[in-house]
Amino acid sequence: MKVILLDNIKGVGKKDQIINASDGYARNFLFPKKLAVEANNENLAKLKAQNESKAFKKETEKNEASQIAEKINKITLKITVKAGENGKIFGGVTAKEIAESLKNEYKIEIDKKKVALPETIKNIGTYTVDIKLYEGIVAKLQVKIEA
Repeated sequence: MKVILLDNIKGVGKKDQIINASDGYARNFLFPKKLAVEANNENLAKLKAQNESKAFKKETEKNEASQIAEKINKITLKITVKAGENGKIFGGVTAKEIAESLKNEYKIEIDKKKVALPETIKNIGTYTVDIKLYEGIVAKLQVKIEA
């Protein structure tokens, strides 16, 4: 019997996968526990519509991310900090500060976790910071730290 899995089942298959299950296994275990539904025309149509919806949403998110990446690539973000002699910064500039400055100055909201800053910036100067917006889409932001 062909069934559509509604959840991941170890050793059987993943969610939304169509598998062949024995009649007894399907009727006595999968259906009562609501782990699967029969793969009839109605359920197959629902699965197809659901997959198309996911693909459309993913494509939309990817397009939005690439548009934001284009904007970010053109920006030089200036952050003014207190610094001592030798150009050393008191404290440092973190990914959180970069994300907040980008939001305040350019109205671009980015989660601080997406700012790929290997370590806190501790000196005055210009730095290139990678911002991971989406799978395969990375924007390069110029950050100018000045006293």
